Amino acid sequence: MNYPILPCGDCAVTVQVGYEISEETNRKVVSLMRALAEAAIPGLRELVPSYSAVCVHYDPEQISYEQLLERLNDLEIKELSSESASQKIVEIPVCYGGEYGPDLAFVAEHNGLSPEEVVAIHSGGTYLVYMLGFLPGFAYMGGMDERIATPRLASPRARIPAGSVGIAGGQTGIYPLASPGGWQLIGRTPVKMFAMEGETGRFALSAGDRVKFVPISEEQYREMEGEV
Repeated sequence: MNYPILPCGDCAVTVQVGYEISEETNRKVVSLMRALAEAAIPGLRELVPSYSAVCVHYDPEQISYEQLLERLNDLEIKELSSESASQKIVEIPVCYGGEYGPDLAFVAEHNGLSPEEVVAIHSGGTYLVYMLGFLPGFAYMGGMDERIATPRLASPRARIPAGSVGIAGGQTGIYPLASPGGWQLIGRTPVKMFAMEGETGRFALSAGDRVKFVPISEEQYREMEGEV
């Protein structure tokens, strides 16, 4: 492996696979994650992917920093091509506008569109999950149409409901838990994006997944929310 490896505290290292946000860099991140999982290096606690790096958490009582560097440098990575990368598409139902998407009208006005056009554009694309962060299960997704790009709120909200779908600049994302936040909210999904199970929890999305938003009615939302 020829990627730079940087210490990150006393029980983690960061493997830097690139320096830009792109699908090519994401493929390198996913390829590295797969290689590390297959290598089953003793003492590894957790792998955390980001836009252009993977943070490798390890137990220094099971493997030393020097031993870890040796194993990482000897790691063979089969880099995925655009054709062989994950084609998993996760459909996320979204109720757009109203109480579920209070900023839909603003996003439309900001871009000189109607709310219906914003919904059609947002639900018409397929999005790449670059990374999870900020909150457990918060997926940062790229590939959004520039026609609906909108800046963050000038003043963040103190509380955003779980499942809220938002826009910030040229990205879209889903709040997995109720929290403060400054993204423009255009809808909400009844799907639970994160649930605490065991030591790490269950995540609806992973880096490298593709997401397709599917518009649903308020009635459908309430029915699905009850099922969840």
